[in-house]
Amino acid sequence: MDKILRVNMSELTVAEDPVPQAYQNLGGRGLTSRILLDEVEATCHPLGINNKLVVAPGVLSGTRCPNSGRLSIGGKSPLTGGIKEANAGTPLSHQLASLGYKAIIVEGLPENDEYHVLYISEQGARLEPAKDLAGLGMYAVNEKIRKRYHEKVYVMGVGQAGECRLSNAGISCNDPEGGPGRFAGRGGLGAVMGSKKLKAIVVDTKKIFDAPVTDKDKYGELCRKFVKILRGNPVSGQALPAYGTNVLMNIINEAGALPTRNFKYGRFEGANKVSGEELSARATARGGVGTPTHNCHPGCVILCSNIYPDENGEAIVSPIEYESAWALGPNLMIDDLDVVARLNRICNDVGLDTIEAGGALGVAMEAGVVSFGDGQGAIRLLEEVGKGTPLGHIIGQGAEAVGKAYGITRVATVKGQHMPAYDPRAIKGIGVTYAMTTMGADHTAGYSVSANILKSGGFVDPLKAEGQVELSTKLQIATAAIDSFGLCVFVSFSLLDDPEGWPTVVDIWNYKTGGKYTLDDVMEVGKEVLRVEREFNRRAGFTPAHDRLPEFFRTEPLPPHNTVFDVPPEEMDRMNEQFNMLR
Repeated sequence: MDKILRVNMSELTVAEDPVPQAYQNLGGRGLTSRILLDEVEATCHPLGINNKLVVAPGVLSGTRCPNSGRLSIGGKSPLTGGIKEANAGTPLSHQLASLGYKAIIVEGLPENDEYHVLYISEQGARLEPAKDLAGLGMYAVNEKIRKRYHEKVYVMGVGQAGECRLSNAGISCNDPEGGPGRFAGRGGLGAVMGSKKLKAIVVDTKKIFDAPVTDKDKYGELCRKFVKILRGNPVSGQALPAYGTNVLMNIINEAGALPTRNFKYGRFEGANKVSGEELSARATARGGVGTPTHNCHPGCVILCSNIYPDENGEAIVSPIEYESAWALGPNLMIDDLDVVARLNRICNDVGLDTIEAGGALGVAMEAGVVSFGDGQGAIRLLEEVGKGTPLGHIIGQGAEAVGKAYGITRVATVKGQHMPAYDPRAIKGIGVTYAMTTMGADHTAGYSVSANILKSGGFVDPLKAEGQVELSTKLQIATAAIDSFGLCVFVSFSLLDDPEGWPTVVDIWNYKTGGKYTLDDVMEVGKEVLRVEREFNRRAGFTPAHDRLPEFFRTEPLPPHNTVFDVPPEEMDRMNEQFNMLR
């Protein structure tokens, strides 16, 4: 990857720049965050001319390394006001890396309201008018783009939420079949893309695994070894391929940590009705295009995605992830998987993050806008976003905006971003991650559920405060490195459990680059990412006071364990101090 594509929306120009020496060894989240720190004034308005949208494949993307097709997208977040990286599994990551692009930097704002498409092929890149795509959802956008070009192009873009610059707007990316359901969803980066009047990026190439490696034979041998390691793990090799991420529904419910009725309870009686087991059974029984097993990008061997069909075997949506099933199900007291699927499809079409959308609906239900458990009411409410009504704008701005509009205090956000599907009072390690990460409440930033519940890489009692800060910090460092390599976070189970896991990744990195890196070097990659991100947020005005959970988590016990979140904030602050100085 030897070039950076710089797209200036003020001048409507596209240029290819050489990769600076300082960026040569960076990729994915490590590169998006570094460019933001270097080029974006942290106090800028997220939707203004000075913010930038940065797209970067991982260091290992574009190669046959298994599960290396995550695409990082970064910018200053309209939702949190801080730095943001969201990533998606998609063929686009492999394609951009195979075309030699280290990153795409979208900057400036157009003088008029006309939308554009960025078209990238093996011959180069250009901006094209996209007036015919304005106002359309992502299903129609994909259909029109394929009619304009051909069926084999891949697309990332924004729906109506991005055009309206709503703080919960995500960026849709294609799966291998061309569906729009792979999202860089969190933090409102779709609003940044929409503010720049960039409706879509289209990549037109047959190249997938064409990024160079130093020794193809040895690299292939190591990749095959890594496949065996991933398939030999009970989580990445058995549970996830069988039932997808939604295998967690019954597990987390049994643990008493499933946030129910807007974080009122820790268990939901109808959890099994929206579980991965039920999803798998329905997808199999209904047939047609439905499948409980699906990959999000070429080279994925975990296959945790799915295509959920209706009773006639026609696809409703792909995928229904655990986080989506929870946010649009138990969080709202909804136990109908077909309703969850319809809500998920609306999010995919309009371009909303499902976690934040479910959080916003939960707060609206808390306010009495519709009742908890009213599936059809939830559908009608979410449809308002695509219609662009005032109520739709409030819902589309996220849970915290809904709470402010209706005077609701039970709003489960950190730094403005809604919590995912694990209550921090019953899984205290994930509560530490929610508080400490620069991203706002984000489970993938340091997935302590692995040790707290799944006992992967050891066990730390989820109901006790002791050991949680150290656990979360180690996982945050490792995850930042994983995100920079373009690897799926689910490889972490094998890296934690198999003594050959991390050494194999280090060897793959070395044979990709010709380096002589060690595991310490990998961890230093992660630490530097966290230092960069904390520095951006410091410049943006963040302080330790922002690294806190909402107060009701410390004062209101959660049934059935009747525990509160009692990890000392001072302990989190001391641990975060190590990331306060750039090196």
